[in-house]
Amino acid sequence: MPPTACWPGSGGRRGGCKARTLVANVNFAIEILLRARNASGTLVVVSRPFDTRGIVIQSQRNHWTTLSDSQLLSQCEVDTYRASGPGGQKRNKTSSAVRLRHPPSGLIVIAEESRSQHENRAKALQRMRQALYLKIREEIPACELTTERLQPRADYPEPLRNGGRLDLGRKDPRFWPAIGLVLDLLLAKEARLSDVAHLLGISTANLVEFLRIEPKAWAEANHLREQFGQKHLK
Repeated sequence: MPPTACWPGSGGRRGGCKARTLVANVNFAIEILLRARNASGTLVVVSRPFDTRGIVIQSQRNHWTTLSDSQLLSQCEVDTYRASGPGGQKRNKTSSAVRLRHPPSGLIVIAEESRSQHENRAKALQRMRQALYLKIREEIPACELTTERLQPRADYPEPLRNGGRLDLGRKDPRFWPAIGLVLDLLLAKEARLSDVAHLLGISTANLVEFLRIEPKAWAEANHLREQFGQKHLK
């Protein structure tokens, strides 16, 4: 029987939401099914393939995240359906819920909290970008693991170019690319926070503070640490 885990939050509950994740490991393939109902909607992620540590790696991640909305949407299969659950009868009269499947990455996200199919489509597309940064790792060659080689990258946090702190809020358009880069660096450095902080020219405490901003990024960082035999961040 495949292992079962909960995300977000321990025990399957966080801030009143419920989540259940089913993980099946068969022939180096992973399927993660997540349904988390809360104020931000419902998210489903299915990822494959992955390496022997259970980490999803795809060399095209940075290309997908730089696509325009219309280009990314053109890569997705779009399904619409009637949302069930709370929201009243009006919410369920039309097929306003949207499910996006991105076959190249294996990711699936859904949005169903709005009565407007247009709004749900936009939210699902936004969640697809976030899921790409969170769930898909892109390996950074060893020759590029220097501060000088990292700085020219488009996803390198702008405040760090001048020796500043990594201090970006979730609404900042630079936030999710920075999350993706930090998680990629954690993969490259076997989840050693001090090594990643050194590459970025910041303190380890600043790096930890940044990861704390987004619970899902925190969870992904701990997943990487677990795979490399590191203790979980508290």
